[in-house]
Amino acid sequence: MLMNVAPAIVVLGQNSVTVARKIITVLPGATLYGLAGRTSGVDVSFTNFGETLRELFAQGTPLIGICAAGILIRTLAPVISDKRQEPPVLAVAEDGSAVVPLLGGLGGVNDMARRIAEVLDVKPAITTTGDLRLGTTLLSPPPGYHLANPDDAKKFISDLLAGAQVKLEGIAPWLSDSKLPIDPQGDLTIQVTERLVTPRANCLVYHPATIAIAISDIIDDAVALVQQLLADAKLERASVAGIFAPITAAANPAIHAVASALGVPARFFTPNQLESLLSQGYNPAQASVIAATGTSPITSSSPQIAIAIAPQPIDPNTIGQPRGRLAIIGTGPGGSQWMSPEVKEILKSATDLVGYKTYLDLVGSLADGKQRHESDNREEEARAKMALDLAASGRYVAVVSSGDPGIYAMATAVFEVCDRYAKPEWDNIDIHVAPGISAMQAAAAAIGAPLGHDFCAISLSDILKPWSAIEQRIAAAAEADFVIAFYNPVSKERTWQLAEARNILLRHRTPDTPVVLARNLGRPGQTVKAITLDQLAPASADMRTIILIGSTKTRTIKRRDGNIWVYTPRRYT
Repeated sequence: MLMNVAPAIVVLGQNSVTVARKIITVLPGATLYGLAGRTSGVDVSFTNFGETLRELFAQGTPLIGICAAGILIRTLAPVISDKRQEPPVLAVAEDGSAVVPLLGGLGGVNDMARRIAEVLDVKPAITTTGDLRLGTTLLSPPPGYHLANPDDAKKFISDLLAGAQVKLEGIAPWLSDSKLPIDPQGDLTIQVTERLVTPRANCLVYHPATIAIAISDIIDDAVALVQQLLADAKLERASVAGIFAPITAAANPAIHAVASALGVPARFFTPNQLESLLSQGYNPAQASVIAATGTSPITSSSPQIAIAIAPQPIDPNTIGQPRGRLAIIGTGPGGSQWMSPEVKEILKSATDLVGYKTYLDLVGSLADGKQRHESDNREEEARAKMALDLAASGRYVAVVSSGDPGIYAMATAVFEVCDRYAKPEWDNIDIHVAPGISAMQAAAAAIGAPLGHDFCAISLSDILKPWSAIEQRIAAAAEADFVIAFYNPVSKERTWQLAEARNILLRHRTPDTPVVLARNLGRPGQTVKAITLDQLAPASADMRTIILIGSTKTRTIKRRDGNIWVYTPRRYT
């Protein structure tokens, strides 16, 4: 059974990146690690191969090294201890001609090797005797089955390889269709059941994921109640496939608490999917569990909870929809080096990216395989509505802003739309804001520390607020002696505002006040320079420029190489 952790694909040279990208097509969510200085277009760059590999291994991350098997073995040897805990580890030839599973037999390494080999059109080098002779890996059952007593498996498999016969109790096509020597009179037994059982001698017990639990309302101590209901019904918690509910209950914390405690997903049904069952007199919990299993619920003492058992293992990913998620992210002012680890993780996991084309392009390879929804930069409200509607349908949507999403960007637009239109289906969405490095921070860092004391930010765009308000704020900030960051200083249609802002500032600041002009931060053609306030003119800037106006205390330091540092002292004297 493959571990529920996204794999890491580790490459040491650029020639391996193409093979890695092929592997990622069958391992969605995998992270591509590349050696710094020798690779480009990777998700994570590293400088120390050994430390990186051992750290990932210790975290339980499945590892695919596109390198010689010996390199992986020697690197991981010091940390190999418990085969029950080790993640899958595979070596893949640089040209994709060989796939060799090395570690993680209990974690599904052979299954992973087969998937990778298939996309590379080669045969995996599987050497596990039981796997080859029995046609299945008893220690690593496929998704939908859990081995209850792995400690008994070693002797069990040895007996099978020595010629023992096995009888099968229960239904499991992956076993009945294998090369197992199945005989109704066999001395060995394989039991497939969702019931609580005590393993007996010469018996392996597999619990199929056939149990569905539905919760329709907020319940105190929901985890304890569900566990008690399972125990009363003599059902094994390892057989629970998922937690199900009406979509109107998607924000119910009890549902997510139970799903987390049992390690299963939560899935939700729309009113249309439950309408027929509700019309027959079933309550919402009963209707949800019937929709999930196709069978009647077993008796439950709580009307808010229903339990049912399906005839075959349930794949919750094919039933209902997940709770919609909406992440509003800031990529920073430039490329991937500005993105936080949180933002990169969201981009890898999201199904849909929504944003202005220029900002989506900044995401680079992290946008691969995602649905892109591009729109004009001035269509913030329409973009926010689209993102919310997509998330309400069960998608994981990332609204992409440059800089920080909460500073003159899309986070505010999303919450404005939620407040103004208040569609009921939006209430069920999990909304999260992931911050980014703002343009004013990046500009300040590029030239020193002009934001070293009190500062404020003002947008010079009068599209969403009147110039009279902007004018008042500039005057107030100038009088209070703030360092000021000007956003949106000039556009094709707006040129006079920056000149007027300079004139207001000159009433309170001297003409030689330092001003920082930063354009295309973090992108090709970046420029950062210092001028004086009296030199500031509309021709100095555009919409890709952030302007920092110094306070009366802001100073410059001229360097021998001709460059200038700008900083604002921490102390007023």
